[in-house]
Amino acid sequence: MVIGEPYERMTAQRGPGFIGQKSTLLFSPSFMYAWFLIYLMTLSCFTRIRLRANGICRDQNANVATLFALTLPIVVGAAGFGVETSYWYYNSLRLQATADAAAYAGALEQISGSDKPTIVAAATQSAASNGLGSGTIVVNTPPASGPNTANKAVEVIVNQNLDRMFTSLFTQGKVPEQARAVALITNASKACVLALDPSASKAALFSGNTSVKLTGCSVMANSIASDALKLQGSATLKADCVISAGGVDLSNPVTTICPAPITQALPAADPFAGLPSPAASNPCQNDNQATLSAGTYCSGMTLKGNVTLSPGVYVVQGNLKINANAAIIGSGVTIFMSGSSTVSINGNASVQLSAPASGTYSGVLFYGDRTGNSASSTFNGTADSLLTGAIYFPKQQVSYLGNFSGISGCTQVVANTIQWSGNSNINQDCSSLGMRNIPATQSVRLVE
Repeated sequence: MVIGEPYERMTAQRGPGFIGQKSTLLFSPSFMYAWFLIYLMTLSCFTRIRLRANGICRDQNANVATLFALTLPIVVGAAGFGVETSYWYYNSLRLQATADAAAYAGALEQISGSDKPTIVAAATQSAASNGLGSGTIVVNTPPASGPNTANKAVEVIVNQNLDRMFTSLFTQGKVPEQARAVALITNASKACVLALDPSASKAALFSGNTSVKLTGCSVMANSIASDALKLQGSATLKADCVISAGGVDLSNPVTTICPAPITQALPAADPFAGLPSPAASNPCQNDNQATLSAGTYCSGMTLKGNVTLSPGVYVVQGNLKINANAAIIGSGVTIFMSGSSTVSINGNASVQLSAPASGTYSGVLFYGDRTGNSASSTFNGTADSLLTGAIYFPKQQVSYLGNFSGISGCTQVVANTIQWSGNSNINQDCSSLGMRNIPATQSVRLVE
């Protein structure tokens, strides 16, 4: 079948006038009138539907506009309050970080042996540099509250008033913010031998044929020099740890509990920094006696023969010399070397002295004036000598040459620099003799 076949078949069956008849019917007046009525009715219907629809839309638009107008302040207010509370939260985090940094800075200052005003100044400076602005800061050491009031710690409380933004429509008062931090100082080790000089080469030197055994404690040098702690010659050293704020130079291996020497450590605080200097008294005492009394020796002391020192504090204005073959004994004794006065003990002297076990100078046998100039004191003696207590010379070099220590090994040496060439066994557990623990490696951590 070809494409034109249906049309040809249709015209053949119905006659040639079919198309013309159809056209006449469609365009007749009666049909046109009916068509016009249908058109009007349809138009009217669609118009009515459209008008009704438009009315509904207008009603809906009016309702939405009304609801939008009513809820807009709530939406804007909620958004504004959300932004403002986020701002408060951000500032609370920033303020806490400021308190943390300030407490940490104060604790580091305390480790270095600074007094309370210096600790407060360090914490305050840290807070200011971290944006405290017009806020306030309170620094307490030890903390005034919390679980660390009895510990070595620094507490910082910072306060700051924040400006309001959206909520200022309802109130004009500022928003108070507070943060608190506590930095705790802990001792990772204890020292029997501590060199305080911050930069000296060979600040703690063990040389010659010396053999030193420290039980339960460490040797520490605060110097940042690369050879702050040096072991040379055939010297041997056994200790819990070998610790330096700088480096170590060891010609021989050391025996330690620590797996390796600790270098670049935080410096240890002067353990006797708060110890008061005893005042001189009148009259001046005479050292040319077999039994000496506590008091002030205005022309120094030269001891020979058999001499007994009575308990008490001896203020020596001038050098102390113990001659060869002297036999010196005394218990409950503290000897304060005024100014730059020095100590010199002959190697053939027998010296058996012990510090008081209680009181202000508990555990302190020799005390070098911290206001003196650089000098050197020498501690020597026979093998039966006993120096029980702390030998403390913050401004002097101490040369420890004797083959002895103290009762049960209870001797501590804290000095500006230390040279050790004697053979000694030293122990740490000496609290029963009134001696304090000397912190070596210290660490700072935030605990509150």
